[in-house]
Amino acid sequence: MAVATGSNQRHFELKTQNHGEIFAMMHHIVNGDDPEVEKGKPSPDIFLAAARRFEDAFVDPRNILVFEDAPAGVAAAKNAGMYVVMVPDPNLDASYHSGADQVLSSLLDFNPGEWGLPPFEARPLPKL
Repeated sequence: MAVATGSNQRHFELKTQNHGEIFAMMHHIVNGDDPEVEKGKPSPDIFLAAARRFEDAFVDPRNILVFEDAPAGVAAAKNAGMYVVMVPDPNLDASYHSGADQVLSSLLDFNPGEWGLPPFEARPLPKL
């Protein structure tokens, strides 16, 4: 798992400072001010940079599932050739959902089996 966020490093650290246990589970994090990210979303740059940083080699974008909340992020992931599960703000007009492969009202509704992924391990959720 990785994070690809349009936020710059400083803002990302501020936004996530109380959620270190979640982000510690990520293999890597790519921020919007990373040198490999020439253009922001909806350009695919940030997602392709994240794909290049997995352990041994570039991961084929067709094997990547992205979770996004914004239309520009959905477009960026699709422009990178990736699959996208969108979890939009409930106030976002449904017309902006069309680019996603799946739209959920909550991450709790995600079923990994629908994507050929193993089921979640039963463990308590971290306090947010």
